Amino acid sequence: MILFKELPIDEYMWDWEGKYVDEAVGEKLFSRGEKLFSARPFGEDLHLTYRIPAFDGEKMHRMARAFMNILALGDLAKDIGVKRPPVTEMFLPLTTSATQPMRVREAFREIAAYHRSVFHKGKPPYASGLRRGRADTDLLKLFDVTPLVEDVPSLLSIDKIIGPYWKKLLQECPEAQQRGQRLFLARSDPAMNAGLIPAVLAVKVALSLAKGIADDCDMDVYPVLGTGSLPFRGSVNPAYLDTFMQQYSGVRTYSIQSAFRYDYPKAEVCEALKRMQKEVSTYRIIRISDLDRKNIVRLCKIFTEIWQPTIESIAPLINDVASYMPQRRERLQHIGLFGYSRGIGKVRLPRAIGFTGSLYSLGIPPELIATGRGLVKAGEMGLLDVIEQHYPALREDLKHAGKYLNRENLAMLASKKSVFREIERDIDAIEKILEIELGPEKPRHIIHRNLTSSIYQRLMTGESSKEAIQRDLVEAAVIRRSLG
Repeated sequence: MILFKELPIDEYMWDWEGKYVDEAVGEKLFSRGEKLFSARPFGEDLHLTYRIPAFDGEKMHRMARAFMNILALGDLAKDIGVKRPPVTEMFLPLTTSATQPMRVREAFREIAAYHRSVFHKGKPPYASGLRRGRADTDLLKLFDVTPLVEDVPSLLSIDKIIGPYWKKLLQECPEAQQRGQRLFLARSDPAMNAGLIPAVLAVKVALSLAKGIADDCDMDVYPVLGTGSLPFRGSVNPAYLDTFMQQYSGVRTYSIQSAFRYDYPKAEVCEALKRMQKEVSTYRIIRISDLDRKNIVRLCKIFTEIWQPTIESIAPLINDVASYMPQRRERLQHIGLFGYSRGIGKVRLPRAIGFTGSLYSLGIPPELIATGRGLVKAGEMGLLDVIEQHYPALREDLKHAGKYLNRENLAMLASKKSVFREIERDIDAIEKILEIELGPEKPRHIIHRNLTSSIYQRLMTGESSKEAIQRDLVEAAVIRRSLG
């Protein structure tokens, strides 16, 4: 409610995936926001969108609760005279095939029919002719399951997911053509699984393919991009507006996370959000040729094959540092009864914030890992120009990340383990090939470097308290304006 009141945003994602959620969110919003929703109707001007758990056919209790919550909230809205159901869309995580959103849509339809037969005697809860300009307000006609695609291979072949799904959807619900479809592209998890350059290039390919499928279906596509503040997670922050809007041209909705909201002055945040609302629609999706797309697939394979074994080798250190990261949200446990985890190969890793924050806290920004060696191979294959064309912000991203590099920490780690010597090779290659210099530039970057030296020494000696390490971690995060 506070965010709707104080920031120029029009949608909030309520996350049922991997987190504990307040199932009374709808009642609380209606009861506390009567004045706000009178001016900006809930379900019309302001939106609540649920990110539901992945549909795996097994641990389905949380999805079932999300379904019933949406239906019950629709009943509440009708009872108090709201013209539209408040929630008409779900984001489906970990989508890798067209079958998954189809099955979720069918499951929701069946539960909605049962709910209707019991509580509404078979009559639609929204059966009138009330309209929002283009579609009847019957929940089942308005309802969308939006695929959330989170891995590089799926992004690179996203047409195989959305092509069959959208065509099936249009057969069942012709209204979907008029309102268009959204598509949620992850940016953090692809980077965790494959590295910086594959994550960016795969998103660019996905945007291009989605535009082609949408054109074939004669409808509009409105891509959503899930991002963070640091370059590894998308560089979406108030100080980077022009760069990321150009980099991800065609994206219509950006996920604004806590670093964007709280680590910059409020006036700067509001101004940035207003600019985004005004300008993102002026950027068009850039179509990628078949030849470039094939070359990008080759590039992603090159970088991923360097990235994954490197991260597997340093995973114990990442997990060790992550154990000291302050927890900002109440998540379900990564293992055990409510298991939900991320990993590479045979190792388990923290989620994106912990992963990114751990490496930055050591002075080894993840943007730099595998990138130099990948650029060397790309040069040998004559593909550097493909990267330059489709990732024009690469130099700026790496220079920004490089301000937080601690060469001394890296050298000490390299003296103990060869994988860190490979990361040193990355840095040398980046500087040589891109003709940039990595390292602290301003006094605050030097302070950050000193803090990461302190963190490293505290970890290595084992003589400091958890509180002392956390204090340094947080102070470093404040300087770079993002925990991770």
